[in-house]
Amino acid sequence: MLEALYGEPAAPSLAKEVPALTPGYRRLIEASPFLILATSGPGGLDASPRGDGPGFVRVADERTLLIPDRRGNNRIDSLRNILADPRVGLLFLVPGMNETLRVNGRATIDADRDLCDSFAVDGKAPRSVLVVAIDSVFFQCARALLRSRLWDPAAQVPRAALPSVGTLLAEASAGREGGEAYERSLAERLPKTLY
Repeated sequence: MLEALYGEPAAPSLAKEVPALTPGYRRLIEASPFLILATSGPGGLDASPRGDGPGFVRVADERTLLIPDRRGNNRIDSLRNILADPRVGLLFLVPGMNETLRVNGRATIDADRDLCDSFAVDGKAPRSVLVVAIDSVFFQCARALLRSRLWDPAAQVPRAALPSVGTLLAEASAGREGGEAYERSLAERLPKTLY
């Protein structure tokens, strides 16, 4: 039914998918400071942002990626999902580049101290590292980012035009959390707790 609605995929859209990193795909991962990690588990789906300086995802070999699990909010939704279902999807973005890179694979969680220490920043190591065995990798065409004008400075929304995180949290928690006090403490806490 879907094939009748959409038609056949173009040959290049199939040829670009491979089971291991090409030199070009590797360069995109090494240039990326941001990815979205998609997981699935008994509690449902999760899409979680991961980011750090370009190259924060280490290419161990053409079939293996290492992703430090940097400090966050300790919800560990993605990690719980990986324990139940190791399948993951990764979407890498490179600022200014309209194509994205997609990786599908299977992840394990490694808390080996030496491995974690090898990802330390400012003397602070992640608690674990995701080891992703690549099943397939391919680039996604530029249409979505072009349509969204994601990198266009003229399309940027001024932060003050949207609700603050303190307001969002207060609304979501019916006033139990959030507000101005949360805003002040977050502004002080974030720079000190990045790693």
